Amino acid sequence: MSSVKEILSELENADNVTKNKLENELVSIGTSAVPQLVDQLQVVRGIKRGVVAMTLIRLGDVSVKYLQQAAQDNKDFEWVAQYLIREIKGIAA
Repeated sequence: MSSVKEILSELENADNVTKNKLENELVSIGTSAVPQLVDQLQVVRGIKRGVVAMTLIRLGDVSVKYLQQAAQDNKDFEWVAQYLIREIKGIAA
């Protein structure tokens, strides 16, 4: 199984089919990927950022505490974290 960083590097020139496959791979890593994904979300841009965000939303509640922690540590990231938390809570509701 690929690591989070390996999967994200494959996203560089990914078409939509590949992008979806890679997002599913990230989701399949599961909860152990969440801390890395939250870290990556603060630095990646473009397609990568969208895929990381969707993965965190799909992983659901387990993402929330890591997003809350990141929001506390990084004020510039706070709005992104709050948005994703709202999305996660919305899906769970």
